[in-house]
Amino acid sequence: MSVLDIIKGRFSVRRYTSDPVNEPELETVLEAARWSQSAKNRQEWRLIVVRDEKTRRALAEAAKNQSFVAQAPVVIACCAEGTEYTMTNGQPSYPIDLAIAMENMALTAWELGLGTCWIGAFHEDRAKEILGVPSDNVRVVGLLTLGCPDGEAPPKNRLPLDRIVRYERWS
Repeated sequence: MSVLDIIKGRFSVRRYTSDPVNEPELETVLEAARWSQSAKNRQEWRLIVVRDEKTRRALAEAAKNQSFVAQAPVVIACCAEGTEYTMTNGQPSYPIDLAIAMENMALTAWELGLGTCWIGAFHEDRAKEILGVPSDNVRVVGLLTLGCPDGEAPPKNRLPLDRIVRYERWS
């Protein structure tokens, strides 16, 4: 399967089977994050792997009661330690670096036959409390559910390239 095939096939999974994620698969997904690029090679990502059902239920509540968060056998809380660096373009690096790591994990999971869903709709303060994140210098940027999809991919609708690509200049 090519990388483009993986990208085209991957979808946000919101229904999971009860099958567990085995250790080698989980480690492979986590390695994908570890090898992600980051601004100035800061590698500020910190990952909390959550398998405990009670904790997953609490995270689902913090994620605006999205029940599938608790249904997934694994939830990875994607955190950034060291959020002070701003790139020359004015953007803070940590949310971009975490997004790269999260997508690397999502694509690797899909290659392994596992599904994921990025969760940005959650209350960070509540997630920090649930997960015992101690520092004001650590942000919980996203939650990534992980498990075996229960169902097929819904149809995708993407804009054609001529609507999203410009060459040389905007106009």
